Amino acid sequence: MSISPIDTSALDAGATTTSKTRDSSTDPSAMQDRFLKLLVAQLNNQDPMNPLDNAQMTTQMAQINTVTGLQTLNLTMQTMAEQFGTMQQIQGISLIGRSVLSEGDRMSFADKADKTGKGMFDLAGAATGVKVEIVTPGGVVVDSIDMGAQEGGRHSFDWDAGKYSGSKSDLRFRVTATNGQAAVKATALTQSQVVATGSKAGALTLTLDNGNTVNYANVLGVL
Repeated sequence: MSISPIDTSALDAGATTTSKTRDSSTDPSAMQDRFLKLLVAQLNNQDPMNPLDNAQMTTQMAQINTVTGLQTLNLTMQTMAEQFGTMQQIQGISLIGRSVLSEGDRMSFADKADKTGKGMFDLAGAATGVKVEIVTPGGVVVDSIDMGAQEGGRHSFDWDAGKYSGSKSDLRFRVTATNGQAAVKATALTQSQVVATGSKAGALTLTLDNGNTVNYANVLGVL
């Protein structure tokens, strides 16, 4: 006697739930319980002259074990994802008030009265000459700093803004680096303070005091 595919809809219709928050259609224990009830019903009503095929019964038992195993794995992964999201939020809260580095060319000042601007940049390799220009949003050069030869890696500089009478919060900087006649890639970094945290598409985001929002994955350093 062959076993047709098990249909659990009849049991689902009459099943009673023990928890309002648990979905019986995806709960592995509930699925396995429905399968076993159907299997027992088939055994009780089988034709004694034509008993159930052991091979088919074993196959269906293996299938239900596979399904419940996958459901359990899905629930475990979902729980881990929720825990990871919570850990990210806790980590983000600990960054509020801290300064972080991200790609950007905005000059950094401690406050409006601060007369010393700060900037950082990464060099892709050694350079025989590095020049930093302080510019307005419109590209007008306000001042320049000759930093000479520099090794590859991260570098910082200070700029005396005492003689500048314009709005310092709008100032940018650009870095030109060369090694002989060849250009060396320079990535400008901006230093900003974290004022709030959030989440977007499951990823931690940081709101900075300059009004920008960056993904935590794009933070290049914490100061």
